[in-house]
Amino acid sequence: MAATVKRDYYEILGVARSATQEELKKAYRKLALQYHPDRNSNDPDAEEKFKEATEAYEVLSDPKKREAYDRFGHQGVQGGFSGGFNPETFAEFSDIFGDFSDFFEGLFGGQRRQRRPGGAMRGEDLRYDLELTLEEVAQGVEKKIDVPRHETCETCTGTGCAPGSSPTTCGACNGFGQVRFSQGFFSVSRPCPRCGGRGSTIDSPCNACSGAGRVLRRKKLSVKIPAGAETGLRLKVTGEGERGFRGGPPGDLYIFITVKPHELFERDGDDIVCEVPVSITQSALGAEIEVPTLFGKAKMKIPAGTQTHKMFRLRGKGLPNIRQHGQGDQFVRVVVETPTRLTSRQKELLEEFAHISGEQHNPISQGFFDKVKDMFGG
Repeated sequence: MAATVKRDYYEILGVARSATQEELKKAYRKLALQYHPDRNSNDPDAEEKFKEATEAYEVLSDPKKREAYDRFGHQGVQGGFSGGFNPETFAEFSDIFGDFSDFFEGLFGGQRRQRRPGGAMRGEDLRYDLELTLEEVAQGVEKKIDVPRHETCETCTGTGCAPGSSPTTCGACNGFGQVRFSQGFFSVSRPCPRCGGRGSTIDSPCNACSGAGRVLRRKKLSVKIPAGAETGLRLKVTGEGERGFRGGPPGDLYIFITVKPHELFERDGDDIVCEVPVSITQSALGAEIEVPTLFGKAKMKIPAGTQTHKMFRLRGKGLPNIRQHGQGDQFVRVVVETPTRLTSRQKELLEEFAHISGEQHNPISQGFFDKVKDMFGG
């Protein structure tokens, strides 16, 4: 089997052979932060690069080792990299990493923080999608919802253990939930493979929840939806998410609102727009008509001579502002309907009307035809 060829230490750190101690520290600091295993748990190559950079720095930061390396290469420092803790290198730690010391807390064999017995964990947050009608949005509504979620197991009260038993401190990590191994002059931590990072094991799991400490249930909740809610609104219900693991706090429930399209009304912010058909006689003579709103019917006057697509405003008939900044309006777009089926008498009357009024003198149509003549030089 061919021997592995080791890379040049200066090349690994990305510095010149004349690099000063300060340049070495700066280069190593950058690489150590970039490739530290705790930051790259899913990248095995990062761990190898971290080891490589640590070895290079430990050799080149020592004047005697560096001199031997410069003269004889890797053979001159063979066995010089211990792979363990170097007190001289550790003494330079604060100088190298400065304010990043919190990131490496406990990595040098210091006091390790003990996990809470049993590995208590917060429950997950939940999402619930809720559809509302525009009428519900206009008034505000209290909705009953049925949320599937994990509840604390009543049999074991969330411990995951069979009645009469309790969790056992994990012998592999002594209850810390993590195991550590030497990585250069660092001590790198990993979740304990035996207890999964909980710090304890369950020898006699609860039959009701199979040791999970939780069981799936459906919880009925009553949720108040404020008037003026719109699609995309997210409401938070604190503490109504999944129950925690082994006595941990619950997560939260997030309700995402969607407002269903309406067959009559179109929403524009806090305003409402709708189209209302009127007859030719109503538009010509003027009339008082009834129009639908989200709060019932309302009367609206249209003046004589109203043209199709004329917009009218009903103040205060829109949606309440969700931030309580007043109320929107309803805009009514009038659409004049032209009759398609006329009796002989109706045709006769319309022809008489056209003759009496002289349609060629209608101000709107006459203005249009004048513009056409001007356009084509007629």
